[in-house]
Amino acid sequence: MYLNYFGLTDNPFSIAPNPDYLYMSPRHKEALAHLTFGLQESGGFVMLTGEVGTGKTTVSRKLLQQLPDNTQVAMILNPTLSALELLATVCDELGIAYEEDKASLKYFTDKILAKLADNHQKGTNTVLMIDEAQHLMPEVLEQLRLLTNLETNREKLLKVVLIGQPELQQLLKRNELRQLAQRITARYHLLPLTVPEVSAYVAHRLSVANGDTSIFSQSALKAIHQITGGIPRVINLLCDRALTLSFTKQHAVVKKPIFLAAAEQILGEDVVAQRIQHQKKWYMVAAFVVALLVGFGLGRLYV
Repeated sequence: MYLNYFGLTDNPFSIAPNPDYLYMSPRHKEALAHLTFGLQESGGFVMLTGEVGTGKTTVSRKLLQQLPDNTQVAMILNPTLSALELLATVCDELGIAYEEDKASLKYFTDKILAKLADNHQKGTNTVLMIDEAQHLMPEVLEQLRLLTNLETNREKLLKVVLIGQPELQQLLKRNELRQLAQRITARYHLLPLTVPEVSAYVAHRLSVANGDTSIFSQSALKAIHQITGGIPRVINLLCDRALTLSFTKQHAVVKKPIFLAAAEQILGEDVVAQRIQHQKKWYMVAAFVVALLVGFGLGRLYV
């Protein structure tokens, strides 16, 4: 609707995972480095956690792109499975043929272990990536740990990447999962974007669509972080709506009032008001602390 009006060649704030719009903030790069290092180590698990919409999928896709060509990846996107169903899904992902009437934990485990050994003999690395891993049941996680028991003198034959929300951290603190927790060689918690990173994120996505950052006023850019908390997915939703509203009002620039109106349409007036009030409290606290420090410094000068 607004593309021609703002001179854009594509929708810069679509929530579809288009790799052309991939923005790797310093935090995302650090997360990727941790995971890459973990997969190169001898342990069996690496873990990436973060709140909804912080870009965990972005990091995981980048990780997949950087894996060596001699890597076979099994991807599980819906882990709300029983232990038996999970092993069957792993078999499907790794192209392992099996007879359904023989299905049992031992049967599937033997099949998978044989595949891992065969891959290793052929010089192929095997990686299992599980998204939304906070939904895994403890007995399923334990079954995953048992799969990583197959190893050489130097490394595990199966590397597992667990991607999930913060609840995954709490899940792995359970006593019955302590053996698995000890096998995690790298873990990273992805935080939301900072104020400068939000501006860079918006600028990057606009530039890919042949747009310009000046489409958003400076006050609007600050409001984006204030309202979204630096969550990329929320930024996309609100910026898209703000561009639509600016187009309907024939404004050449997205100003703060328009962005706030867009935020209220998406998040609700109560949520927006609450976040603005929360931000004001932080500003007041920061100002008070600065005033105390300045007063303390001046006091020392006259002592």
